[in-house]
Amino acid sequence: MTTSPIVQIESLGFPWKTIDPFLFCVYHDDAYPQANAQLGPAVALAGRAIGQDFSHNNGWSMYHGTTVPGFPAHPHRGFETVTIVRKGLIDHADSLGATARFGRGDVQWLTAGRGVVHSEMFPLLEQDRPNPLELFQIWLNLPATSKMSAPHFTMLWSQDIPRLLATDAGGRTTEVAAIAGRLQDVATPPAPPPDSWAAQADADVAIWTILMAPRARWTLPAATGKGTRRQLYYFKGRSVTVGGQIVKEPSAIELRAGVEVELINGDNAEAEFLLLQGKPIGEPVAQHGPFVMNTQAEIAQTMDDYRRTQFGGWPWPDGAPVHGRDPARFARHPGGREERPAPGNMPGQ
Repeated sequence: MTTSPIVQIESLGFPWKTIDPFLFCVYHDDAYPQANAQLGPAVALAGRAIGQDFSHNNGWSMYHGTTVPGFPAHPHRGFETVTIVRKGLIDHADSLGATARFGRGDVQWLTAGRGVVHSEMFPLLEQDRPNPLELFQIWLNLPATSKMSAPHFTMLWSQDIPRLLATDAGGRTTEVAAIAGRLQDVATPPAPPPDSWAAQADADVAIWTILMAPRARWTLPAATGKGTRRQLYYFKGRSVTVGGQIVKEPSAIELRAGVEVELINGDNAEAEFLLLQGKPIGEPVAQHGPFVMNTQAEIAQTMDDYRRTQFGGWPWPDGAPVHGRDPARFARHPGGREERPAPGNMPGQ
């Protein structure tokens, strides 16, 4: 009798359920309208719980923003955020004095380590057409030995993220973007931050997005690491077959990582997946909101540290900085080093 490659299937909630070494995964897909002069929505905000708007009213939310949607200044300690922006832009600012505008296929990998305060705002630049925003934010845990590492962020510009384009026997395509974790012999992503669990040689961390044309077939290769766990999120499409099982609704599918799995898309629409895998860290997790440590005593110490130091303070004139109307993407690191995507890289919105 053949063992199914599927361990379990669950409907997607909000946020998406994750497994060690991941802590959290949220998918934002907001159909923002035309912009006003303040880079916010050019419509009335009456009826929304401004400052705490997760309503998805008319297909979008303000989240904790009051004028511009997004997440004003808030702290983190003890883990990493990996933010994959598929449409739209994010304006970043932090307590280290760094700023960035990124999106349209870019990824920011932020190691919070011993503590950072940052804001993530969603500026709406287009005043004559809608401003769609689509992103994943993934929380990747840090092992105890790295929880108090120095905070910093790494930019993975869209052009630097390797993509595998596979064509099946019927000529139908599957595109896989490898944000972390080598994909066969053709897609090796940039190195993750040095203190990340993903930087450990045997951690087998992979973060891939998968786009399948209608009726496309592609075989997800087996993971190579011992003890790896793997979760496949099916979040767009009409119907897919995963390891011989038909899946008709958005689902979190835990797979047996050590075996390859055939994916077959249905006839009527593209299908999209996010894959998260890694060897579990296997340590106790104590979490209080944006702080993730190993014990409740460490959480108490973290809260005391934040009350005393504000993790370096907030050097910006307000808690929700945005970076003007120029759509150019950039990152300005602590100390003033600046980087931009290479000229000619103009991914679509």
